[in-house]
Amino acid sequence: MSASPSPPSRAKVYLAFAAVYIIWGSTYFFIREALDGFPPFVLGGVRFLLASAIMFGWCLATGTPIAPGRDLWKVVVVGVLLLFVGNGAVIWAEGAIPSSVVAIAVAVAPLSFVVFDKPNWGVNFRSPATLLGVLAGIIGVWLLFGQRLAEQWGASELSTEATALLVLLVGIIAWPAGSLFAKYRPTALPNMVNSSWQMLAGAVCFLFAAVGRGEWAQVQWGQVPGHAWFGMGYLVVFGSIVGYSAYVWLLSVRPAAQVSTYAYVNPVVAVLLGVFLGNEALGWREIAGLVVILGGVLMINLAKYRKG
Repeated sequence: MSASPSPPSRAKVYLAFAAVYIIWGSTYFFIREALDGFPPFVLGGVRFLLASAIMFGWCLATGTPIAPGRDLWKVVVVGVLLLFVGNGAVIWAEGAIPSSVVAIAVAVAPLSFVVFDKPNWGVNFRSPATLLGVLAGIIGVWLLFGQRLAEQWGASELSTEATALLVLLVGIIAWPAGSLFAKYRPTALPNMVNSSWQMLAGAVCFLFAAVGRGEWAQVQWGQVPGHAWFGMGYLVVFGSIVGYSAYVWLLSVRPAAQVSTYAYVNPVVAVLLGVFLGNEALGWREIAGLVVILGGVLMINLAKYRKG
């Protein structure tokens, strides 16, 4: 009889949470920086292609087998949902909406875990705190975007900002869907191999979309500003290789609801960087939306911890 795997060390768990909390919060700002030189699908494709290539290279150098075997379909599903749809929606939205506002809106994503986490429906929907948390999230999103949507009401066609909001909504749904799929249908692959294949799947989708939209012809490689190149490099190394790998690993060793607490810190980091480095302005609606959404996420997680 084989021995059960030993639990991960607390230090490793803490470092992984720190990476997801802090680094991911900063990626909103650096996506905005990179978009100054790269179209959205080119940005996503190059980012995840480079990150997966580096990680595959490391696996080969250390003798780690990279063949996905029967788990290929699982990593493709997760890569498409999390990276192409989820992260792609964020990249698209930041072309029309300030990065800090996008980060605040994405903070509502953990509330979607309640809706998609079918094995826990019996617990979630019997908890008053959880239901109030979901309601708070809806109110927070309305505070954020209600005025924008009201202005769009009755217009003959969707504005660029309204289109970005709808795309962002799709991403907010796709992220928890992909996370829960990864949680309940785990692979037998090592974490780095798992993350690498997911990134490659996302990169392929981005690159095909970039071709279909004619984005490659839009890139003036010699005129891409230095801060856009730096943003791209930061997203590859820290956002993808460090941050995303930490997230995938945490999903395999900690409860999904606990991992989702990154939503408390990410928008705060994004807002601070967007306001102080990106000169983005926030009004009372954005601040109120942030407070209400984070309050809702807190209520949901406190209810889960009490039951745990």
